[in-house]
Order: sequence, then structure tokens, then C-alpha cells
Amino acid sequence: IGRGHSVMRYLSTTQVGEKWNCSPRWVAELCEGGRIKGAQKAGSTWIIPEDTEGARIKSGRYIKKRDE
Repeated sequence: IGRGHSVMRYLSTTQVGEKWNCSPRWVAELCEGGRIKGAQKAGSTWIIPEDTEGARIKSGRYIKKRDE
């Protein structure tokens, strides 16, 4: 990796679920529905960019962060 290039880090649905306080299955459903920007399928696993913010859920509310 040359200068000025950063490495994109990815999280699993389990890690994102812990971060957003929801189930890994719900994170996977959001990925399947195209609702998490940058999420990609790696084999049978979804990988989500580390810097992704919480996705909107069906009700239109944002997922609350753990410290709220």
C-alpha cells in the first residue's frame, strides 16, 4: 500500500449488531435490502464498512446508540 492510500476495514453482521444494539440477522436483512451503504457479500457472509452509520429501519426511526 502506497502513501495516501488507506485500507478499508470491514465489520461482520455480529459486530455491527453489537455496535447498533440489534441482532445480526436484522443487520443481514438490512444488507439484503440494500439499506446499508457499502455492504458487500463475501461468500455467505455480509461485510459492512467500519465507518458506516446506523441504517434507517422500517419505521423511519434511526437505531439508537447504546449510550443514549
